Amino acid sequence: MDLHNYIKASRGLSPQVQTNADTAFVSQIVDTANFEATEFLLLTGAISDANVTFTVLFEDGDASNLSDAAAVADAYLLGTEALATPLFSDDNKVFKIGYIGGKRYCRVTITPSGNDSGDINIAGVWVQSGARVMPQA
Repeated sequence: MDLHNYIKASRGLSPQVQTNADTAFVSQIVDTANFEATEFLLLTGAISDANVTFTVLFEDGDASNLSDAAAVADAYLLGTEALATPLFSDDNKVFKIGYIGGKRYCRVTITPSGNDSGDINIAGVWVQSGARVMPQA
């Protein structure tokens, strides 16, 4: 089976650098309609502050702007938010967390804490599979 025609990849979090700040990184909202599974891939570059910690929150809802967003129950996650959370020493790594719930829209928020003397390089990609309409562009 070829993977190319069976998945959809979408921008999740444009590559960015955050310097000396604890501002949350909030992904693009992804529409899960017509897909059986949705995965968020978090890519880290250099993380230069040795004291920074992170928290990952995966939310879902039925409103397209996620005005009804709620934290996803663990039963609807593939993997855990803890396993998708980088450490200060996780330079140049990829983390993943999946969604199999029934809500239409999802987003991921990565919140640093203690980033007072360094840079965080980060990006994200949504990957969806099990498309009900083929092939995927």
